[in-house]
Amino acid sequence: MKDGFIKVAACTPEIQVADVDFNVDKIISQLEKCREEGVKVAVFPELCITGYTCQDLFFQNALLDKAMEGVVKIAKTTADSDMLVAVGVPVRANGKLYNCAAVIQDGEVRAFVPKTHLPNYNEFYEARHFAPYRGECAAIDLREYGQLEFIPPMEQTVFVCEEIPELVVGFELCEDLWVADPVSNYLAKAGATLICNLSASDEVIGKDSYRRQLVSNQSARLVAGYIYCSAGDGESTQDMVFSGHNIIAENGSILAESRLFENGITISEIDFKKLAFERRKISTYPASAEWDYSSKDSGFLDKDNISRERFSLEMGETALTRIFAKTPFIPSNQAERNERCHLILQMQSHGLMKRIAHTHSKTVVIGISGGLDSTLALLVCVMAMDLLKRPHTDIVAVTMPCFGTTKRTRSNAEILCDALGVTFREVDISKAVLQHFEDIGHDYNDHSVVFENGQARERTKVLMNIANQVSGMVVGTGDLSELALGWATYNGDHMSMYGVNASIPKTLVRHIVQYYGDTCTSDTLKDVLYDILDTPVSPELLPTDESGTEMTQKTEDLVGPYELHDFFLYYGIRWGFEPSKVKRLAKYAFEGDYPDEVIDKWLKTFYRRFFSQQFKRSCLPDGAKIGSVTLSPRGDWRMPSDAVAKLWLEDIDK
Repeated sequence: MKDGFIKVAACTPEIQVADVDFNVDKIISQLEKCREEGVKVAVFPELCITGYTCQDLFFQNALLDKAMEGVVKIAKTTADSDMLVAVGVPVRANGKLYNCAAVIQDGEVRAFVPKTHLPNYNEFYEARHFAPYRGECAAIDLREYGQLEFIPPMEQTVFVCEEIPELVVGFELCEDLWVADPVSNYLAKAGATLICNLSASDEVIGKDSYRRQLVSNQSARLVAGYIYCSAGDGESTQDMVFSGHNIIAENGSILAESRLFENGITISEIDFKKLAFERRKISTYPASAEWDYSSKDSGFLDKDNISRERFSLEMGETALTRIFAKTPFIPSNQAERNERCHLILQMQSHGLMKRIAHTHSKTVVIGISGGLDSTLALLVCVMAMDLLKRPHTDIVAVTMPCFGTTKRTRSNAEILCDALGVTFREVDISKAVLQHFEDIGHDYNDHSVVFENGQARERTKVLMNIANQVSGMVVGTGDLSELALGWATYNGDHMSMYGVNASIPKTLVRHIVQYYGDTCTSDTLKDVLYDILDTPVSPELLPTDESGTEMTQKTEDLVGPYELHDFFLYYGIRWGFEPSKVKRLAKYAFEGDYPDEVIDKWLKTFYRRFFSQQFKRSCLPDGAKIGSVTLSPRGDWRMPSDAVAKLWLEDIDK
């Protein structure tokens, strides 16, 4: 359970209808496998002890008595395990029969959670056999079936973990999710962060897709983990077919999913600290202690009918099996990635279009270096002008070669501008920078930060003054990764009138430019974009070699690989993970790519720079939010510029 990860399982055993002994043995067998895998919460299908399709056999006392014996037998096999287990079983109470989840732990049946909404339409007729739960409670005496120490209640219950307060488990059964107002809504308001659904959802054409969307959406709406466990092979096929479709989701993301018509165990790990962080962050999410359960909308699911029981788990490290992408900002699926890139370009260009129209700018002015960031910004400018039905010549692209500019980037900048049909200007800033060095008494051979920043600020001055000349506005090119690291010259490339790349991480910039190149119709434009993609990332502020072709300065040699920094940014800032947890996930995701000491080195660099460079982010130009992470002081991120990084740096070495 280290770092908030809990291993969970959705289990679909083979069953035989009305053969309780057979079913119980199969359930116990799967529980043994779950125990071997370190599972802490295991969920089985609805009515799996008897079979969901028993029909009028549910009226037979022989079946109901045997089902209770089976529940107790399963419970006894968990005596030496702390796993929280839920199995489906019919329960007699209050003179009625209820469709229940038996919640089991430490050798005992802890509670029976009844189903609220009974489908009685199409192929379903549960109301023929079962009573819907309407808030009534009962004590279920299991002594005659072999459980002597504890009499479990039948009521709606959430289970709170003593060792991990972020883990609160609630249960609903099949139709309870499919209705307009799911039971899990109330469980989440009562504090549940994990919803377990015991289901017997039959398979019809298209239902698997709908089911997947339903589970994903509900987990997102509730900011919760969700285990959906459905009946499979072995149920009666007299009128229905069951596919055993099991789904494990976390806040809208599908973590694991079974193949249809394959009984078995689906396992993943849910991060409950992550869920708790997100709930705290969302100001509209109700606090469970303050929720008015007795409001008229909640009906019988009020504060008196959602009880809270405590359970305990043995602490230990959860072995991870779920995938943590090396590039979390980038979809792994090619089609989805292309769709994402297209949408981002649309968002960027529409944001810029509005700003151009609002300021009545006759032109936009942009510095073009032949690198990735300025290339993407220029493409966005072109799209914005297309939206405004204005000529590309209203874009003034300025290349400003100096001591570190290579022939390759200088050439690519001009070819790119020519292919796009924009107004191209070249302003060699070498003389101006040398004059500035002379004015302030700086030795040209001293390649310190003064040498570099002098060039960056000169370029910004040129762009601003050209914008005044042509009644334009300067479009910024810096990206989110650079802002996180403070890899920008204050009042140099840090400044513009509108920053179109401000919330796009470096790893994603590359894919957007790649997408544009893949989909454009000009071979010349395509070729130059591909060559820009192949060019190392560099500010080109230190002198080149004598031939003018080789860079002597590469950004990732200085601050570290951007794929690592974007990983740190996503998990450390977006999700608020502790640095030690970020380090653990980075070593897991990048195993074989970077030695552990390299990850440690750049993680410390990330946090040191993130804290020390906040002053640059506190006065950023405007720029529309594009993704889930932005560092704008007017948007998602507000941080004092003089905050101390000591706590975060110490945690890395913990």
